[in-house]
Amino acid sequence: MANGSSWTKSFFVGIWTVLNFCRKAFFNIIFIILAIGFIAMLMKDDGKVLVPKSTALVLNIEGDIVIEKRYVDPMNKFLEEAFGQEPENPEVLLKDVLFALENAKHDNRVKTLILQLQGMGNVGMDKMKQVAMAIDDFKESGKPVYAIADYYTQSQYYLASKADKVYMNPMGAMMFEGYGRYPTYYKAALEKLKVTTHVFKVGTYKSAVEPYIRDDMSEPAKEANKAWLTVLWNQYKADVAAARNLSTSAFDEDLDQFLLKFEQVDGDFAAYAMENGWVDGLPTREAIRQEIIDIVGEDKNHKSFSQISLNNYLKVIKPIYHLPQVDVDHVAIVVAKGSILNGTQKAGDIGGDSTAELLRKARLDDSVKAVVLYVDSPGGSAFASEIIRQEVENLKTANKPVVALMSTYGASGGYWISAAADEIWAAPSTVTGSIGIFGMFMTFENTLDYLGIHSDGVGTTDFSGLNVTKALDPRAGQVIQMSINHGYQEFLNLVAKERNMTVEAVDKIAQGRVWIGETAKELGLVDNLGFLDDAVSAAADLAKLENYETKYVERDLSPSEKFWKEFLGQASQTIGHGSFAKKDSALAGFVKQLVEEVDAVTKLNDPNGVYAHCLACEIN
Repeated sequence: MANGSSWTKSFFVGIWTVLNFCRKAFFNIIFIILAIGFIAMLMKDDGKVLVPKSTALVLNIEGDIVIEKRYVDPMNKFLEEAFGQEPENPEVLLKDVLFALENAKHDNRVKTLILQLQGMGNVGMDKMKQVAMAIDDFKESGKPVYAIADYYTQSQYYLASKADKVYMNPMGAMMFEGYGRYPTYYKAALEKLKVTTHVFKVGTYKSAVEPYIRDDMSEPAKEANKAWLTVLWNQYKADVAAARNLSTSAFDEDLDQFLLKFEQVDGDFAAYAMENGWVDGLPTREAIRQEIIDIVGEDKNHKSFSQISLNNYLKVIKPIYHLPQVDVDHVAIVVAKGSILNGTQKAGDIGGDSTAELLRKARLDDSVKAVVLYVDSPGGSAFASEIIRQEVENLKTANKPVVALMSTYGASGGYWISAAADEIWAAPSTVTGSIGIFGMFMTFENTLDYLGIHSDGVGTTDFSGLNVTKALDPRAGQVIQMSINHGYQEFLNLVAKERNMTVEAVDKIAQGRVWIGETAKELGLVDNLGFLDDAVSAAADLAKLENYETKYVERDLSPSEKFWKEFLGQASQTIGHGSFAKKDSALAGFVKQLVEEVDAVTKLNDPNGVYAHCLACEIN
């Protein structure tokens, strides 16, 4: 026994030695990286970004345009920038794009605007429209706008159509596919796996659960989706046709007609785009460079035209620190972006507790006289939605008006949190409504039986045996459905009260049906159509404010978070300009892997299993 005990002790001592070595190695690597950052900051003196005296602002949007960026760990961000790695899911703030365009309009150094959009990802129509409006405003300066691309996606072309000259590579391509929704269905697969799906919902059009109980889209879902997608597509065509001075008939919607026209240009997509008036020319890259050089001159290396990227321009024009103004009234902006989840969530998701805390922070701030709840959400947890809505009510009780503004989405739970606002604003293209409730889970009794696995036992109540390994007791199913019915009734009562409608009138336009913003206004679900500036002005009017500033309400960072954010931000900016930044991606990946924390956010975590969520809002 003594020998065994000694061996066990030696084993655990060895394990601890290995772990301790790894711990020390980890922190040594971090220390070395930070030391390099300090040395680079001390030695580097040419990393300052300057705007050339005559230049082109290149609006090279890389990633999705959002109203709030998803939280990124400061260390991860530092390592990505230091080693020249591209972020996995890049995002660009809408307000940054608008600010850059507004500033460039009056900046005498900026002689032209170049739209370089091939890196642009998912962008809601409301955000595209605001950027397009900002481009139109820039054009009032008399400075030319060029759109340059090898090819255009439908979203990219929406913005490109605003340019004075739209150029595409002679080997490029573009086409309009319209809008559609084609989800994947799993019913047959689940049956083959002998999985039993239990669905509880209210609403003829609440189609979020259809993929699990059908192998195709139901007729009511097709009807509802076709209606709002058609309105959205008509908006797109109207805007692009007006920008390019075309007829809305210039958009191909019939494949037979397209084939006839495509044959006439021998299958050449670029020639087809020219024939239809979608682009103004098909110059080579070198020809484009020379054309822009004639306007702004060459860069300092004499390799291309003088230019500055969006990110570098923002580094110059955005203040490093925003000094708060004292004795000034504020209209606060609280962003609610992402899926609505229970508890505290980081930026990019809506937490019932964390978003309510932001609203509470605005309520307790004496300088805040009104609030804009800036919503971009397809919904989620009904419980979390109600926690947020209660805080909206508290703001109103404190005599601080609340205006809800819906961005790309304000559906289901997104509408729930907006309903209690004094006014609801939406973009013409906002996807909203989807007033309905559902719950769903699966049990695996048949799957386990097929595998020869069984569950059995005793309990003190009928509820103690409810789990996914056993068939659902029909009486328990009744309980769940009654709860879903109650939740739907609560939703109807809330909307009826806040929108000054009867419950019956709300029910007719509810039933889980999705509406587009301009239709929602006609139905009385929203008060006005507009964007952030409109909502802020409305909130100020409700609070009777004449002189005021706006400010975003954000979570307070802990002292350590502030330190790492500021320190690593400065370090990454400095070493990002050096030769160290682009080398040894393997080492970068290794260090990143050591530092990366697993952020295990459990989605759809409503404590009651009741969801006001619009899965039908996704556009393919």
